[in-house]
Amino acid sequence: MEQRIVELDVREDLKNKLEPFQKIMGAIKDLKENDIFILHATFKPVPLFAVLKTKGFSHEAVEIAEDHWKVTFIKNSK
Repeated sequence: MEQRIVELDVREDLKNKLEPFQKIMGAIKDLKENDIFILHATFKPVPLFAVLKTKGFSHEAVEIAEDHWKVTFIKNSK
């Protein structure tokens, strides 16, 4: 099975005070088991972890710079 990787950078949206939640939900909606979603944000998006956990994702967050977090979400099997 082909593993898909979707990458989304919402740092500009956040800097411009735009809420990227819908963009994030749109990016993950078609992901299947073992697919990967990589999110770049200006802060550690802790509230998002719980939301995506309910949709079957585990995550790993890495702080790259003071205003750059890279979070890798993996869609787990049901």
